[in-house]
Amino acid sequence: MLIAEDEEVNYIYLETLIKELFELNCEIIHAKNGKEAVEVCKENSAINLVLMDLKMPVMNGYEATRRIKELRPNLPIIAQTSYSRNEEKEKAIFEGCDGFISKPISLETLKMALDKLLVLN
Repeated sequence: MLIAEDEEVNYIYLETLIKELFELNCEIIHAKNGKEAVEVCKENSAINLVLMDLKMPVMNGYEATRRIKELRPNLPIIAQTSYSRNEEKEKAIFEGCDGFISKPISLETLKMALDKLLVLN
């Protein structure tokens, strides 16, 4: 699993939820910007899910999602952002995201998003 998140505290929060609360025993890789996320997905075929922050430096999550989907069209990507307006969600889905969650991310919201994608894939 890849978490693309430029804010360290948000990354640690998501990692804690996934590993401890969901008791998922999986490797979690951290990308601090969209460019790193694209490179990780290109180089690591074991990545099976991406949690993508939309507002990051170097390359934003929209562009990163578009590039990742060109390389790996079936890789599930969940957009995560503090900006939860409908336009943000529509743009994220248009660029290729398979799901969308708003920050602050609750345990229940993250669980529902992961369950939905794990059932679909």
